[in-house]
Order: sequence, then C-alpha cells, then structure tokens
Amino acid sequence: MTVEEAYDRCTEITRAEARNFYFGFILLPRERRRGIHALYAFSRLCDDSVDGAEGQAEKEAAVAARRRDVDAAYAGAVPADDPVLIALADAIRRFGIPRGPMDALVEGVAMDLDTTRYPDWPALKTYCDRVAGAVGVLSLHVFGFRDPAAVGHAEDLGVAMQVVNIMRDVQEDSLRDRIYLPADEMAAHGVTEADIMADRMTPGMRHLMEAQAARAGEYFASGHMLLPMLDLRARMCVQMLAALYEDILARLAARDFDVTQGRVSLPGRRKLALMARSIARALTTRRR
Repeated sequence: MTVEEAYDRCTEITRAEARNFYFGFILLPRERRRGIHALYAFSRLCDDSVDGAEGQAEKEAAVAARRRDVDAAYAGAVPADDPVLIALADAIRRFGIPRGPMDALVEGVAMDLDTTRYPDWPALKTYCDRVAGAVGVLSLHVFGFRDPAAVGHAEDLGVAMQVVNIMRDVQEDSLRDRIYLPADEMAAHGVTEADIMADRMTPGMRHLMEAQAARAGEYFASGHMLLPMLDLRARMCVQMLAALYEDILARLAARDFDVTQGRVSLPGRRKLALMARSIARALTTRRR
C-alpha cells in the first residue's frame, strides 16, 4: 500500500465517521488536511478499542495493541498493509508530531476500561485533557505554529469541545454505564445516578447542565486565543470547528439544557452558514 492510498483511506474514515470534524478542516491545504485525517483515523481506532461489544479482556488487548501501534509509528516500522498506521507514521515524520500527546491520547482511552464515574472536575479534566486536549495539541503541530503559548490554547479548545460532547451524549453514555459528569457537582444540584439512567430531566439536572455550559464557555474563551497564532487557512478551520461546537452548545441552551430530547445535530445548511461566518471572522483576525 502506498502512502497516498493510506491517506485516502484515512480521509474515507474521517468523512464517514466524523462529519463535523471532516467539514471543519475542509479548508486546510491538502497536505495538512490529510495529516489531520490520519490523526482522526487513529483516534477513531483508539475509541473503537473500548467502545465495542467485546469483553473486558478483548478491550484490554486492543488498548495494548494501540500502545504498540504508537511504538511502531514513531519507529517508522508499521505494517505494510495498515493504512492508518502508514499515514500516521508519515504525518509524524512530516509534521514533527511529538510523542507525548499521542501517548496521552491512548492513556485517556484506556481510562474507559475501568473508569465509569468521576468524583470531581479535576478528575474529569484529566480524562478530557487526554482524549481531547491531546488531540488539539497533535493537530496544532499539523497546522504549524511559532508561539509556544499556542499549545495551552489548543489543549483548552479540545477540552471545551469535549465538555460539549459530554453534555450532548449524556443519554448515549448512560447506556454504556458511563457518567462523565463530576459526582460532587451532581450531588450539589441534587442529581442522582438514577436520574441520569432513567432520563429524568429535573430542575437540578438543568442547573447542572448550565454549570457545564459555563465551564465550556471558559475553555472556548481560551481556545479562541489560539486563532491569531495560526496562519489564515488553519485559522479558518479552527474557527469553523469551534463555531460548530459552540452552535451545538447554543442549541442545547435553546432546549433549556434538556438532554433527554435526543442528540443535537447540525443540518448541512447550518454548517455552510457557519463556514461562511468563520471565514469572514478569520479574515479579520490578525496573526501574531
């Protein structure tokens, strides 16, 4: 399999599995866009390692395999027929992607093997840093940057989007017996695990969701500080991706944070409108 064929397969995976992610980075130059697709395809592979119907032993073996995949990708010794690892290894070499956040991503996914509840925000943030903040940092190296402060803002943007995902997927996660909400904040608002498992939208649950929305807003504010640190096309894409998730958050708010109404999604027409708006904003932002 050639490197080009491998990248083509990663693009197919991204288009099929993550429409928002694919749409958000469509304005990147081809080489960098394909690097992002390689990162996403590996991230998807990691997620699938713990989200399938297999038993615990099989999931643990799959996560161990992902650790070996990272070793192989950084050693440049990937299987000749594995499109995701072929593309990932090329992106690592091409864009100088550091290993630390890649290892963090795998360790975050491994947390889903035995952690289904989080006592407080610091514990949950560790998870968000690994499964989402790390992806922000990996992507940043594909975009290119000069200011070292960009790393922290990229990480915060990833955390903001993960908090939105948590809010949007409360129902779906509960079906896997996972609750990605801080237990101490649940208790403070009078929300029980039984409420979540039974899809009960109580006043306390609404206040709990409002608190998560406020937290996401704080991390989005830091994430937006990344934009002037990127070149124009990367800035357009990051602005677009942030706008998609902020719009999901706004739609949750419009529902009065009722997470029992089903998963929020954005129609294609809305995505096009957000793209146009994001391009306009990016054009008026000066690079630092």
